[in-house]
Amino acid sequence: MEDKDFSLFIERIKEKTAIDLSQYKEAQMKRRLTTLRQKYGFDTFAAYFTEMNRDKKLMNEFLDRMTINVSEFWRNPNRWEAMEKKFLPETLKNGGRVKIWSAACSTGEEPYTLSMIVHALGAQDRVSILATDLDGLVLQKAAQGIYQDRSIRDVPRNYMTNYFNKHNQGEVVVTDALKKIITFKQQNLLHDTFDSGFDIIVCRNVMIYFTEEAKHVLYHKFSKALKPGGLLFVGSTEQIFSPGQYDFEPAETFFYRRKA
Repeated sequence: MEDKDFSLFIERIKEKTAIDLSQYKEAQMKRRLTTLRQKYGFDTFAAYFTEMNRDKKLMNEFLDRMTINVSEFWRNPNRWEAMEKKFLPETLKNGGRVKIWSAACSTGEEPYTLSMIVHALGAQDRVSILATDLDGLVLQKAAQGIYQDRSIRDVPRNYMTNYFNKHNQGEVVVTDALKKIITFKQQNLLHDTFDSGFDIIVCRNVMIYFTEEAKHVLYHKFSKALKPGGLLFVGSTEQIFSPGQYDFEPAETFFYRRKA
């Protein structure tokens, strides 16, 4: 009965939101959502869904819990150094406008890291950054650009000086210059169609929550969204095995280039 209750919940959520929970690893997702359901005293997922349908706050908390909003500036600094010193300069050398996508951007640390690098290279007039996430509430936070001091511990000193201002005690805010080249947009990676013609796609530390079947579909979609020669930058636990099946070839650790 418990499995049937959760299966019906998955169906109803998909009908209402187009979010397909069956494409997430079931044990992790079920554990996370059971904790949330029990927090409000619901004995079944059926009762929880009925109340979510009525109470927008409950629905927003559900979205927030299932999208795992954990992010930092310059997460895995040596990988961002490769972006800063090698891959973005190489892309800019090709001339023309450069189109970057930060997929599943959470609260914005990743697209703002990209924006810092773009500005430091003096390329802000040639680059556009699309930053997307499933959770509308975290996108609102991202657009504000206000962060706790602990989020910036890995930011290099020169970037810290140039691109952050003090806000309230224990908080900083990114400069308006960083915001200007970023467009924040709500998007369901597993359901929505993707734009195309990207030079660089960054999608880090989210694929680990999806089933192997969902990953397979997404890697194909990312490949088609990239220009030939474009780059996909993934997280430190998300190595792509057999990248050739997606028309990728390894460019460096956690960077994959779409074959020309």
